[in-house]
Amino acid sequence: MAGRRRAEALDSQAAAIADENRRMKRLRILVNLTTAELMQSDLTLAEARAIVERMRGAALALFPGSEATFELLYGSRFERIIRGRFGADAERPQ
Repeated sequence: MAGRRRAEALDSQAAAIADENRRMKRLRILVNLTTAELMQSDLTLAEARAIVERMRGAALALFPGSEATFELLYGSRFERIIRGRFGADAERPQ
């Protein structure tokens, strides 16, 4: 009985890890697509900011409660891209 419970716990843990890996892969793809769009598309500053906001929403849907992590890892990356494209006009809104 104990062996069966342990096997079920390991299966559950493996499923949770597989789900997180799937979500991480999806997030990585979305970040790469967003980065490419910000760098290569003919966008206005407002459009670029809207793309980042949609990306933030998608990331938080995949990993709820990770706002600070998003800002630390991806928000700063997107902000650098936007400032590089739009210069002084791209000061981050508070």
